[in-house]
Amino acid sequence: MVSLDTDDYRLERGDEAPAFELTGTDGRDYTLDDFGDFEALLVVFTCNHCPYAKAKMDELNYLAETHDDLAVVGINPNDAEEYPDDSFERMQELVEDGTVAYDAYLRDGSQEIAAAYGAVCTPDPFLFGNEDGTFRLAYHGRIDDALNPDDEPTDYEMREHVEAVLSGEDVDAEDKPSRGCSIKWTDGNEPDYFEA
Repeated sequence: MVSLDTDDYRLERGDEAPAFELTGTDGRDYTLDDFGDFEALLVVFTCNHCPYAKAKMDELNYLAETHDDLAVVGINPNDAEEYPDDSFERMQELVEDGTVAYDAYLRDGSQEIAAAYGAVCTPDPFLFGNEDGTFRLAYHGRIDDALNPDDEPTDYEMREHVEAVLSGEDVDAEDKPSRGCSIKWTDGNEPDYFEA
């Protein structure tokens, strides 16, 4: 389990979302521009096998289904050679059987996008608001207050943050680091921010 609490690598509130071009489970390539019609964007670095990530799939599905103006985008950066359950094919299976029902589930095989966002664990959520065509960070932190996979949430915090962003309001809550399994970096790919 990882919960890295350092400000050295983090996107700051108001920072622009780093650009990406990644392949989705539907075989299509996606960029930030593909979500430009949404008022908010929730980018979650996640995976298929981590119990912490699996425990949040239903809530992410709920957010995607409930909010027409929110795009929920899962990005799987894990090393699929060492962790075969995080393969692209397994991602496709989870979408096909309805386990994952995000607006898009993308593969970050190079792990460059995870590093650009400063992601450290799965799940690691970043909530952006659309400000005149530019997605800017509104909140980086946990989805709810259930800190372990078997815990039941009592406070669905991300729901409140999404509602604030969709209402054009600032998220007043302090960022609360997500907890989860470490991102499974390939040899030599671990970002410099882990040396902080």
